[in-house]
Amino acid sequence: RFNITNKGELEHEFVLDTVERNAEHKIEMAKMDMEHDDPNRIRLDAGASGEVVWTFANSGTFEAACLIPGHYEAGMHREVAVGDQIAQADVEYTSGTIKKIDAEAGKVTIIHGPLVNLDMPAMTMVFRADEAMMAKMAEGQEIEFVADRVEGKLTVTQM
Repeated sequence: RFNITNKGELEHEFVLDTVERNAEHKIEMAKMDMEHDDPNRIRLDAGASGEVVWTFANSGTFEAACLIPGHYEAGMHREVAVGDQIAQADVEYTSGTIKKIDAEAGKVTIIHGPLVNLDMPAMTMVFRADEAMMAKMAEGQEIEFVADRVEGKLTVTQM
């Protein structure tokens, strides 16, 4: 979990990715005024706060950077080293069945077992999910998933 506060006077972006992917994306960002809504990034106005919840699938060197044109060059980037212990952190998956998908609203209703990491019993709940996650879902599908609070909303973060 990365809690970020933009203490500056300009808009900033926090992107967590590999150094190579950030370099590729920085080139694309220079071509146009873009804003993304991906689980590994957040864009914040001056004085705003937010969080990025990310589970690393492997160890290695990653980078946190602001890819708004000119910001990276001004020094707004840093290395993030992830060791084997962190990369293999215990993640508890929960069994569930997808009851309903509302792709337009970015919501999915899941009949699920206990959510141990959230200290919640088995029940039927509505979760947020991004487009990529929703593309893997179908009503009636049996799933194993991880949910967490992302910007205060219960969200499917892994499947």
